[in-house]
Amino acid sequence: MITRRQFIHSTGLLAAASRLPAADPSRTPPRVLYSNDTTNITSCISPFHKEREPFRKEMLEATVDEVTGLVDAHMLQPGLGMVPMWPSKVLPLAEHYAWIKQRYGQKPDPFGQFVLDGGDIVQIFIDRCHQRQQAAFISLRMNDAHHKEFSDPKPGDKPGGSIGMSVTKHYVEHPEYRLKPGSLRGADLIQNWAVPEVRAQKFALICELCENYDIDGLELDFLRFYGYFRLEETPLEQRRAIMTNFVREVRQLLDQTTRNGKRRWLCARVPCHLPALDVLGLDLKSLVAAGLDMVNASEHYFTTQQHDLAAIRSQTQGATLYFELCHTIWKGDKVAKGYDVFPFRRATREHLHTSTHLAYARGADGISLFNFAYYRQHGQGEGRGVFGEPPFEALKALRDPQTLAQEPQHWFIAQGWRAPGMKPLPVPRKIEPAKPAKFNFDLAPPAGGWKQDARIRIQSDKPLGSSEWSATFNGEPLASTTDVSEPFPVPYPSLLGKPDELRTWVLPAKLLRAGKNSLEVTLKAGEPVSVIFVDLATGQPS
Repeated sequence: MITRRQFIHSTGLLAAASRLPAADPSRTPPRVLYSNDTTNITSCISPFHKEREPFRKEMLEATVDEVTGLVDAHMLQPGLGMVPMWPSKVLPLAEHYAWIKQRYGQKPDPFGQFVLDGGDIVQIFIDRCHQRQQAAFISLRMNDAHHKEFSDPKPGDKPGGSIGMSVTKHYVEHPEYRLKPGSLRGADLIQNWAVPEVRAQKFALICELCENYDIDGLELDFLRFYGYFRLEETPLEQRRAIMTNFVREVRQLLDQTTRNGKRRWLCARVPCHLPALDVLGLDLKSLVAAGLDMVNASEHYFTTQQHDLAAIRSQTQGATLYFELCHTIWKGDKVAKGYDVFPFRRATREHLHTSTHLAYARGADGISLFNFAYYRQHGQGEGRGVFGEPPFEALKALRDPQTLAQEPQHWFIAQGWRAPGMKPLPVPRKIEPAKPAKFNFDLAPPAGGWKQDARIRIQSDKPLGSSEWSATFNGEPLASTTDVSEPFPVPYPSLLGKPDELRTWVLPAKLLRAGKNSLEVTLKAGEPVSVIFVDLATGQPS
């Protein structure tokens, strides 16, 4: 690993470099981005990976092949951003995995072993992308927390997880760099970016990737995970200065190491909620001015329709703005210990298309996809729902706002992610008798406006029995209906409401309007319950 002195020296040289090359106006930014976390290859059962089948390079190539013609840029996440999945001089893997074996008693993970045996995950990926006419991006996680709760085992402990992907000797030797040393939560054990040495380790890996590989772009993933500073120690302006300077240095590095004179894209994965930006120190205007080409606004792990995309658009003029979709809109409680033990409410075609339609209406230039492979069977525990192949066919329309504007719409309010600094989520919401509860939708009309009546539902956390409810929409009373069925086919049923957990009303088309809309429900008689999901469905525009 490079030292602090070497890091400061290298960044000083970059700052003194000659004028940056101008962006090539003939290069069109990619419209649809696809993120590939690599670990899905061996954790998911797929047409190219049977359960417990060892990793082969053909599996990685198959993940590129299956989205050919559907996406423009493929973003490989080579691990957790700590340990390279390529032959590295920054962190020699033979030494690293020997230390992992000595300290934790673990063998190399499949990808680490592949590289130890002479393979190169990154080069295989780039070659396949270029063969399949996909721009090859690397997406590097800036502060991942996975498995770090196992980093300091007590005598006799058998650490869980793939700790060889997450923990390095340098990390273990510097517990003072962690946000909350001594905590047992992985999310507390990520590193403090106020420490120059922490940033130096990340920059060294980025430098190695930029110098050694013909990548078309680089994404800085600031959401895996969503902590960088001890907020009580590092004020907002200092946080912003650190993050902006880091992005500026990466921009200069990309330009200094470019091949054939082409400008490499620089992207950042950031929260789609304004309060979280300040917590993370991300000043979008400054980041764009520092050389950021692409802003990937994300709900961290979920597809959502509640976001601040319009405001983010105003802060990112000069950059290409993307909105991120995921395989799920909501997860339930763990059914077992460990990772990948949640049931999920899967995003349907209508969820994905309606969310994209709204994103374009609020200023997005393109769409990104995160963890899309995880529709497939993975993880452990009973009762996690139905798995299946990802709805790749749904990706075809993502680049075409006009097509999306002609489709049915499925709007929803779900338990997504409470970003740092955010107010409580809209759901779950406890409903008390005679106390109206309001739920707000941000709607974008279809082509020609809404012509057909809609149906709106609430889902509770327990049977509603004989309780009595009323509802208004934009101040107008609604008529209830006994039709509580799913408005569109659900290929992956999980966390769906049972009939006695649902209440439904007919929503006249004339009440729908572009922008903010409000549903207000009142429990007129019955015991208190919690509303955990709300949705609004409209049919095909006529």
